[in-house]
Amino acid sequence: MKKEVCTQVKKNKKKKTHVPFRLNMLFFMVFVLFSALILRLGIVQIVYGDDYRREIERTEEITVNNPVPRGKMLDRNLKVMVDNEPLNAITYTRKQGTKTSEMLETAEKLAVLIEKETNKVTERDKKDFWILRNPELAEKKITKKERIKVSENEMTEADLYKIQLSRITEEELKSLDSELEVLAIYREFSSGYALTPQIVKNDGVSTEEYATVSEHLDSLPGVGITTDWKRAYTFDKTLKSVLGKVSSSEEGLPSESLEYYLARDYSRNDRVGKSYLEAEYEDVLQGQKAKVKNVTDKAGNVIESTTITEGSRGKDMVLTIDMDLQLATEQIIEKQLKEKKSFGNTQFLDRAFVVMMDPSTGEVLTMAGKQYGKNPKTGKSEIQDFALGNITTSYAMGSTVKGATVLTGYQTGAIQPNSYWYDTKIRIKDTPPKGSYKDFGNINDLTALKVSSNVYMFRTAIKIAGGNYVPNEPLSINQSAFSTIRTSFNQFGLGVRTGIDLPNEMVGFKGTETNPGKLMDLAIGQYDTYTPMQLAQYVSTIANGGNRMKPHLVKEIRKPVDDNNQLGPIVEEVSPVVLNKLEMKDEWVQRVQKGFHMVAQEQGGSAYIYLGNKKYESSAKTGTAQAFYDGPNRKKYDEPQDTMNLTLVGYAPSEKPEVAYAVVVPWAYQGHSGHSMNKEIGAAILDKYFELKEERAKGKTTEQSVDTKVDHTEEE
Repeated sequence: MKKEVCTQVKKNKKKKTHVPFRLNMLFFMVFVLFSALILRLGIVQIVYGDDYRREIERTEEITVNNPVPRGKMLDRNLKVMVDNEPLNAITYTRKQGTKTSEMLETAEKLAVLIEKETNKVTERDKKDFWILRNPELAEKKITKKERIKVSENEMTEADLYKIQLSRITEEELKSLDSELEVLAIYREFSSGYALTPQIVKNDGVSTEEYATVSEHLDSLPGVGITTDWKRAYTFDKTLKSVLGKVSSSEEGLPSESLEYYLARDYSRNDRVGKSYLEAEYEDVLQGQKAKVKNVTDKAGNVIESTTITEGSRGKDMVLTIDMDLQLATEQIIEKQLKEKKSFGNTQFLDRAFVVMMDPSTGEVLTMAGKQYGKNPKTGKSEIQDFALGNITTSYAMGSTVKGATVLTGYQTGAIQPNSYWYDTKIRIKDTPPKGSYKDFGNINDLTALKVSSNVYMFRTAIKIAGGNYVPNEPLSINQSAFSTIRTSFNQFGLGVRTGIDLPNEMVGFKGTETNPGKLMDLAIGQYDTYTPMQLAQYVSTIANGGNRMKPHLVKEIRKPVDDNNQLGPIVEEVSPVVLNKLEMKDEWVQRVQKGFHMVAQEQGGSAYIYLGNKKYESSAKTGTAQAFYDGPNRKKYDEPQDTMNLTLVGYAPSEKPEVAYAVVVPWAYQGHSGHSMNKEIGAAILDKYFELKEERAKGKTTEQSVDTKVDHTEEE
């Protein structure tokens, strides 16, 4: 028993000796772990503390789109028509946390270094700036009663601001005269988005200004220097209205299209096409913007910038226009206008138009228009570009439409090829007689086109209307004949939009009266009005055998020039589009083609004197329309003034037409005799077309021609 007790005591002692050892080991391990943790925290705080603090303070990632230059426009022979002219520019980029006082301070410093125009500073700009400069005085312009109304929600702070603006006096605004440059600069500073460069000045930045600002950039936070651009037109007075305009950096997005562009990731100060080709092909010319992602801290400072997309200049557009032919055509028109204005009965003559196009493809080779107008600076009369008039103005075109009348007669069964009518004056009871310029006797359809018989067209129209003409008796007609003839004319492009790739194309005007006399006028082109472009589409439809081609000004779209200044590859080629085919027999169209050929190539044809006996063989149809003067000076006259419109349509060569054209000379002269400006222009433009063709076939170039290498500095 005693032995067992002793043994138990020894065991207890042995157990007691192990407990402290284990506790010590546990304490030691805890100590080591705490030491490692403290060491780790020390490393994180001391070594990486700043990095982690910046990481924690990062609050926003902002993607900024930087604009790129627009694409060029070239003519069909790759001559540059529209380019981008480089400009020295001074910019300002506002940080998110930039205070108004900081922008003002920078604007004051920059105003000392550059000259900034102040003519765009508005009265509202001045009032806003005055309040900014004089906060205490501005505060005194608000009464206690008005403050109470705000607290009682009867007025808003915005209402108070309007009151402040209204109470600023002229004398107070005059106190800003010495600070107008600062105001103009501040105005640019505050108009842009945060982190988006805003143009402060890009027009007329002198080398000295550019260098001075560059030297002081450290003391001008947000200010930078760069190279900007503006649109440059190689031919300043040619086709400028058709090419269109681009908004300036100050204008930015047009207000009427603001939502449209903002939804397409544009910035408010982006430059965009405002009109015509620049606007119509904005998606092509604008290019791919450079996208930069900026990471900012809580203070708005950019701590990291990453380029997401490099961006690329807008694609280049090759137009269908032949600039050599365009320029020559414009010179021909100007010469004719100056010559014919010296005639005694041409007081209303002030404009003329020419459209030339490929009848097989619809490619517009020239779209020339000239008119007399006043120079806005000098107030003197001068000849100005009016190419847009080819699609935005319409006139009675006269006998040029008789080809459509004859074909409508065939289609309706009113006449057959080789049908005869006796050409003598039409005499309807109680109405003035209507006839050709002379009686031609018994003639068929071909002779009617050749000599431009009115009576043949009158009789055809009466037959279309189901009328039974008896001399000196009343004449009743089916009113639907107006619709029948107009619908037929529409097939040729007369009285409908041509589909040209330009906005704001007009349709023309339809007469509203429906008596027999007006139906006869419609048949000879003296009732409804058409545009010069419609007339060109009409004759092209006859020239190519019956296909109404969609006219277009863009031939192809190319990638921007490469680093070697070579034209980029073709991205898209505009294919010919047939809008409709005439619902008529081919032999009918060929019959009218023969009549047009007789007009230009046979003795007695109305255009033979001017177009016969040429190296090339052409077909044509002349037109003279009795009209009323409806020009800019019409309000000077108490009564409508009678005038004559002159027109000419045609194509060449007659067998395989390469070019179709329309010449329109509104209000050419008064009275029944005058000049033949339409025919003289028609002959001259065809001569020029074949002259250029011959020169190019021999490998020659004209003064306006260039090789395929396009130089950026060509317009500088």
